Amino acid sequence: MTSALEKIDDTTVKLTVTLTEADIAPMMHHAYEHVGSQVQIPGFRKGKVPPKILEQRVGKGAIIEHAVNDGLPTWYSEAVQEQGLRPYGQPEVEVLSIPGVDDEGLEFVATVEVRPEVTLPAADSLTITVAPAEVSEEDVDARLTALRERFGTLTGVDRPAAEGDFVTLDLAATVDGVDVDAVQGTSYQVGQGNMLEGLDDGLIGLSAGEETTYEGPLAAGDHAGETATITVKVTAVKERQLPDADDDFAQLASEFDTVGELREDLREQAARIKTNNQAMEAREKLLVALTDATDFELPKKVIEAEVHNHLESESRLEDDEHRAEVTEEASKALRVQILLDQLADDFEIEVEQSELLDYLLNASRQYNADPADFIEQVEKAGQIPAMVAEVARSKATAYALRRATVKDEAGKAVDLTPVIGTLESETAVEEEVEEA
Repeated sequence: MTSALEKIDDTTVKLTVTLTEADIAPMMHHAYEHVGSQVQIPGFRKGKVPPKILEQRVGKGAIIEHAVNDGLPTWYSEAVQEQGLRPYGQPEVEVLSIPGVDDEGLEFVATVEVRPEVTLPAADSLTITVAPAEVSEEDVDARLTALRERFGTLTGVDRPAAEGDFVTLDLAATVDGVDVDAVQGTSYQVGQGNMLEGLDDGLIGLSAGEETTYEGPLAAGDHAGETATITVKVTAVKERQLPDADDDFAQLASEFDTVGELREDLREQAARIKTNNQAMEAREKLLVALTDATDFELPKKVIEAEVHNHLESESRLEDDEHRAEVTEEASKALRVQILLDQLADDFEIEVEQSELLDYLLNASRQYNADPADFIEQVEKAGQIPAMVAEVARSKATAYALRRATVKDEAGKAVDLTPVIGTLESETAVEEEVEEA
């Protein structure tokens, strides 16, 4: 088999593949066997019909068609590997010559979009600035207060509701004088802003037994988004009383004996969270830096297909405004994917089986699925290569950040090794792989 490559544009190539009679012989043999097993000819057992007899019964064209249809995916994949291509989506295939008709061989052309060539700047030439991670006393106080709230108690009060209070309320909504919704005895914390627009403003100042009516949009149901007349009646007002932040509370809420020890632990927790946030910010800033340093065309048909599938799933194919939004999002996501794939290639990233397994286990937890069932479903869906690519992109990001200069807004060097590891850890892993 031979292949020839023709570049149509930055993201599209034409791959011409030529196979000899010997190249297609195994697939022709398989085609004779498969078609023969489906045909009953008097005097012959299924699967034992001589080729000439089979050709007379079904026609040689049917045998050739079967062989070509079965062989094209394999021959295409081999040609892609031979040419070192990274295709996106399915190719458009045109068969130019068929064995036994035009000549003894086969020739076809596959037109496909491919990953564009991208030249990235060296990771050690990049400087990334992130927010500082110092932990203040206010940060510790906020975490201690959140912990105290978990052990707090609600106590009824005889006063108007204020922000932060918990209220029990009845709700009724009408649209054009018609009742459309009603809820009784629901509990809500004033100021959360997660129930109805305008509700918090209406509740503040109301005491138990009082009600108010206002106009506002509904958030859910058949009338979602419509302006309704909403009547709110408060039946109870409660405030949360927090336990004192003392040694007794530390012993109740933690494994520590003193509140001082508890505060120190909360400080360490806050520091870990801020370091994780710095790592997340550094990753985003890394992508911005790579995007700013590169300029390349995106595979248009890949984006068009993604946008079409998205809009079709929402039954919004005719929504041009939404199409523009989805196109922008899909383009941005594909650009990031290409950048990270190139980064993984530049670092020659390899994904170990243990790394893939860890990724799959974490993904199963996110979907609250049984790990074994989740992995089986991923395998059946043919998504393992996509998962491997995701792990490679994550590793490539860590590799780049280990080499880049990361500092905070004050110019102080930022240590992300607790999150992304060290250069020495890369060497250790490589040595383990070589030994294995």
